[in-house]
Amino acid sequence: MNKNSFFKRLGAQLLPQYVTLLLLCWASVGYAQTATITGTLTDAMGVLVGATVQVKGSKTATQTDFTGKYTIKAAPKDVLIFSFLGYKTIEQLVGEQQIITVQLTEDTTMLKEVVVNAGYYTVKEKERTGSIAKVKSKEIEQQPVANPLAAMQGRMTGVYITQESGTAGGGFKIRVRGTNSIRNEGNEPLYIVNGMPYAAQTLGNTSLIAGILPNTNNPLNNINPADIESIEVLKDADATAIYGARGANGVVLITTKKGKQGKTQFTGQAFTTVGTVTKKMDLMNTSQYLAMRRKAFVNDGITSIPTNAYDINGTWDENRYTDWQKELIGGTSIINSMQGTVSGGSGQTQYLIGGTLRNETTVYPGENVYKRGVINTHINHVSDNNKFNVQLSANYSADKNTLPGVDLTRYAYTLAPNAPALYHDDGTLNWENGSFENPLGFLNSKYQSNTNNLISNLQLGYKLLPNLELKSNVGYTDTRIVERRTIPTTMYNPFDAITNDRATLYLNNSNRQSWIIEPQVNWNYNWNKLKLNTLIGTTFQRDLAQQLVQSGSGFTSNALINNLAAASIREIINHDEIIYKYNAFFGRFNCNWDEKYIINFTGRRDGSSRFGPGNRFANFGAIGAAWVFSNEEFIKNNIEVISFGKLRASFGTTGNDQIGDYQFLDTYNSTANNYQGTIGLQPTRLFNPNFGWETNKKIEIALEVGLWNDKVFFTTAYFSNRSANQLVGVPLPATTGFPTIQANFDATVQNTGLEIDLRTVNISNQNFKWVTTVNFTQPKNELIEFKNLEGSTYANSLVVGQPLNIIKLYNLTGFDPISGAYQFQDYDNDGQIAAPNDRQVIGNLNPEWFGGLGNQISYKNWEVDFLFQFVKQQGRNFGYFFPVAGSFSNQPIDALNNWSENGANATSQSYTSGANAPAMQAYSRYIDSNGVLSDASFVRLKSVSLSYNLPKQWTKSFSGRIYLQGQNVLTFTKYQGADPENQTSGFLPTLKQWTLGVQFNL
Repeated sequence: MNKNSFFKRLGAQLLPQYVTLLLLCWASVGYAQTATITGTLTDAMGVLVGATVQVKGSKTATQTDFTGKYTIKAAPKDVLIFSFLGYKTIEQLVGEQQIITVQLTEDTTMLKEVVVNAGYYTVKEKERTGSIAKVKSKEIEQQPVANPLAAMQGRMTGVYITQESGTAGGGFKIRVRGTNSIRNEGNEPLYIVNGMPYAAQTLGNTSLIAGILPNTNNPLNNINPADIESIEVLKDADATAIYGARGANGVVLITTKKGKQGKTQFTGQAFTTVGTVTKKMDLMNTSQYLAMRRKAFVNDGITSIPTNAYDINGTWDENRYTDWQKELIGGTSIINSMQGTVSGGSGQTQYLIGGTLRNETTVYPGENVYKRGVINTHINHVSDNNKFNVQLSANYSADKNTLPGVDLTRYAYTLAPNAPALYHDDGTLNWENGSFENPLGFLNSKYQSNTNNLISNLQLGYKLLPNLELKSNVGYTDTRIVERRTIPTTMYNPFDAITNDRATLYLNNSNRQSWIIEPQVNWNYNWNKLKLNTLIGTTFQRDLAQQLVQSGSGFTSNALINNLAAASIREIINHDEIIYKYNAFFGRFNCNWDEKYIINFTGRRDGSSRFGPGNRFANFGAIGAAWVFSNEEFIKNNIEVISFGKLRASFGTTGNDQIGDYQFLDTYNSTANNYQGTIGLQPTRLFNPNFGWETNKKIEIALEVGLWNDKVFFTTAYFSNRSANQLVGVPLPATTGFPTIQANFDATVQNTGLEIDLRTVNISNQNFKWVTTVNFTQPKNELIEFKNLEGSTYANSLVVGQPLNIIKLYNLTGFDPISGAYQFQDYDNDGQIAAPNDRQVIGNLNPEWFGGLGNQISYKNWEVDFLFQFVKQQGRNFGYFFPVAGSFSNQPIDALNNWSENGANATSQSYTSGANAPAMQAYSRYIDSNGVLSDASFVRLKSVSLSYNLPKQWTKSFSGRIYLQGQNVLTFTKYQGADPENQTSGFLPTLKQWTLGVQFNL
């Protein structure tokens, strides 16, 4: 046999068998490569939701679900990477394991790796050159607040927030690094919600809300804090200049929650909150009050008690005592809230849809309710080739707020303690035969607002090249408010014989629509140690606001008061249609060399319809630089204690166009006068096309240091902002018919300050962790220039070298030794006490410093979190708000220390019933003197939270926690008044709240 033919025959018979065997072996190996691995990721406190599990060296990855579980396919030779932001990454070989459970430990060095939102771009903490403060969803969720600004109080340097009223729907005042503009309305920051500018100007009308809230409804009440993922505040020029003029007073970026990759999950939460007034004032009881009243008539030389002095002439029971604070504002506010969220998605598409129902009552008597319903949605999609991405978010809220027509707080403080009962035995209001102005009559006057708010945003992106992406941000908002206030005749004392023609209805129907389009180009380039990033874009924005405010009176019956057509007298108070247009071109260039030297350029050219044709456009820009000195070899190799160190600085300019619309035009309004059937016009503003942007120059230098693996992280910053070219009303001669004309003026306002942030990880192990945070701000506001101030209308309210927020006061020197009336210093020695020459004492109402001290402590399944807010300041005390001591009004207990009893050591002048003209004149000067100025500093336990995470062995199919939270729990202060925060005794103080709730994840 031929040898070659033998081998051919042998190969033909045996080769298929060997090939088959090899294929079977390969198949078995291939099967092992696709084994399914499952497990759970946890930390010391419980499961980790949204942690990443990835096969090393491949794109195969997944995330843990709401129970901390994951599923992934991997081969025995593969290595799995387990990672989560803020935790140390762990790598583990699969081997023969099919169930791998891993516990991650927190990595304090990851603090600098946190990504913050800078508006048009994101940046890691370690690489940012600007000043950005951040509050995360976990901190927001620990507070049962209705307004996002409330969740920021005491948590950010350079951001000072005060609550203006404890009434449901009340607003907040925010100042980012001080007051820049002389005009109070020109100091609001820019709000951005998911990339969409959100107007801070309310659509409410003061004709309806006056007497109920200090200001009109706050628009941010329409944003549900439970839907917020994070709030970032941009403060310095480097961070804000990319927003140009709109960022002059800082930028508040609000980002709502998004869906995460993983199987469909349901999160539910429900809580109940009870709230009461934080502090009651110490007022006189009946015997003290009546003694004061009798002494007042004696001092006035009145021997026969007047017939209208019902409290002491025998009309009212002199043995009766009522705690009016308990009766009128001593109720309990109840908040019931339920929230549900469904989220999940694949690697390409993630979604979230959530809803919230909230019902809040007030501490006033009667049925007053603030209701809110919110729907929040978000969808994110990335194409298979990762070139195209789209994000769509929409947030819709509907609010209904019903309040009494008048805030009853002032009556709770001033009603005589022996005033009659509120009701008769049959339940009707008691007017005590006409002698008692029953405050519950105001409950017949109703205020109601219905607000519907839509915020939507669409973000599109497409990568033309790996380093070149085209993006577009498109947004639309629609806000509508309907306000109604009724004043029926039943509000008045029936013995005053008020007729139905006094019944009045106020209506406000307003809406605002806004859209924005922002095409952008983003280019990135990495080459060895060099990283470049360039962003170029343009903005087109348009707002349309419409408002119609009407009133009607002369109703034939109170039953018809809600029907404007039934009014015999109808009036249009305001009817406006305002269009605002804004256009800009912006850019950013960022250069990072070896993660040591970073420089950032931003610029913007703004155009606003609020200025005349010749001044509509202006240029703004900034430069920021950072040196990460901890990455230098001489630091790495020689100073181990320094784990991170960065020195950064910025300089730039921003502008301000918050002056209202059409201010440069000569405008006219319709008059109420009717001449032969024709309605006339009257001029309301003079033409001035020459005024332009206010400019704000900002400088900052800051140091960031992390020690001992970032267990101690310290940041300090010094800033200086100068706002010039102020837009104010320049005085005009009376012959022009106008008191002022809007124009730029040579006035300059400077804000400087020191900011300090400190975070320490005191203890961190498997079962116990304790982290402390401290923030401190020492601001200084000063008017450094105002030409011809003495000749302007601001002469009585401003002083060069002093802050903007001052009051000029008389200097209280004591008491007249004969009459016991207040005495004041005669600065000009003309023998008279009169403004403005004798009002030379400067009262500074700005905070001297403020901040917060927080602690987060966790032990096994328990978590405790609390925050102390502290403020050093002066403020007006109760002497400013109470009528003269001795009049038909209750008084603080301090008024017992009067001149008649204690002479020169007294704190109150001699009592007067109001008939002593010199004493009344002295009192009118007293409320404008330094006698009503006192220390209003306070330390407040702003929030406290105790929560328990249900053990995993209890809840096999879900996770959950039970929590108890407190808000405004304790206040330590020497302030002479109800609340050192808002200092407005005529309005309800902030409430102390306790919350019990439960949260679960399925």
